[in-house]
Amino acid sequence: MPSKRTRRQVLALTGTAGIAALAGCGGGGDGDGDGGDGDGGGDGGADGDGGNMSDGDGDGGGGTTQLAWHAGGTGGTYFPLSNEFKTVVEDNTDYSLNVQSTGASVENVGSLANGDADFALIQNDIAYFAKNGTGIEAFQDNAISSLMGVATLYPETITIVTLSGTGIQQLSDLSGATINTGDLGSGTQVNALQILEAAGISDFQEQNAGFSQAADQLRNGDIDAAFVVGGWPVGAIEDLASTNDINLVPIAGENRQAVKDAASWFADDTIPGGTYSGVEDDVQTVAVQAMIATHEGVSEEVVQGVTSAIFDNTDQLTIKTDFISRDSAQDGMSIELHPGAAAYFDM
Repeated sequence: MPSKRTRRQVLALTGTAGIAALAGCGGGGDGDGDGGDGDGGGDGGADGDGGNMSDGDGDGGGGTTQLAWHAGGTGGTYFPLSNEFKTVVEDNTDYSLNVQSTGASVENVGSLANGDADFALIQNDIAYFAKNGTGIEAFQDNAISSLMGVATLYPETITIVTLSGTGIQQLSDLSGATINTGDLGSGTQVNALQILEAAGISDFQEQNAGFSQAADQLRNGDIDAAFVVGGWPVGAIEDLASTNDINLVPIAGENRQAVKDAASWFADDTIPGGTYSGVEDDVQTVAVQAMIATHEGVSEEVVQGVTSAIFDNTDQLTIKTDFISRDSAQDGMSIELHPGAAAYFDM
C-alpha cells in the first residue's frame, strides 16, 4: 500500500531525486514531457557517441562539428522530435547532432551544467527553477547560472487521467485519492504538487512512476488518478482509452486561476474533444512549455547556426508542426537567451 506523505516529505524526496539526476544518474521510466512522463527517468541509450563542444572534442572529422543533444525517453516526443531536429540541422549546416535518450528536464539541466550536453530539451518551469536556484530542492541555493535559453517549442499539457468508475470528476474529488504524480524528481511531479497545493488538496496518497506503469496501475485499480505532462495526444493515454473508459479531470474556473496565480509559467490550455476515445467534450486545463536550452560555453556562432537551421526549416518537421515557429519561439521563455539565439531572433 502506498504511504501517505506530507508535502514537506514529498518535496524532500523530490529534491533528493533531482540532485541524483544532476549528478548524471538517469532513472528508468518513460522519459520526457510527452508520452505521459513529464521528465522522469529515460532509457539512457544514445543515438550517437560523438563528443561535444564543451569538452573540446567537437570535431567529428571531415570538417563536421559534433554536438551533443540530450532529449528524453524514447516513448515520448522529446526523442523523436530531437531526431527530426538532427536531420534538419545536418541537412543545412556542418554540424552533426548526437541525440541521446535521457530522463529529460531535470537530468538534462545537469548535463548542460557539467558540459555533457550542448543542447537539450527541458520544460520552461524547470529552466526557471534551475536558473534561479529555487522551486525544487535540487536547485535550491544551487542556481545553474550557465543555463541559457534558445527557443520555446510547444505546450506540454497537464492531463489528469482517471477511469470513469472512480467517480472522480473534478479536482476536489482527488482529496483522499491515491495519485501517481510522476517519477520522483521529475517535472511532472513538480507540476502535480504545485497544482494540488494551489487547489487546496493535501489529503492524498502519492505514488511515483512513469505513465506506462501508471496506466497499468489504473487498469489494476492500484491508483485512482495519474498526472501526465505532454503534448496531446499522448500515446499511452490513447492506449489506455482503447481498453478502458477514461475520464479527464479538468483544471478550470477558480482552480485554473489559482494554479496560474501560484506559478506564472502555467498557461491556459484545452484538450479538444475527440482527442481520446470516449472523451467527446473539450477539457480545460493548463500547460507548461517545452523548450530548447543550451549553456554559456557553447559559442554564439554554433547556437545561431543551429537555431537558424531549425526555425528556417520548420516545413521539414512532422512533429508539433502546429506550434513550432519562429513567431512563437519566445512565448513562455523563462530564462535569459543565449546571445546566439538572441542574434537569430533579433532580440
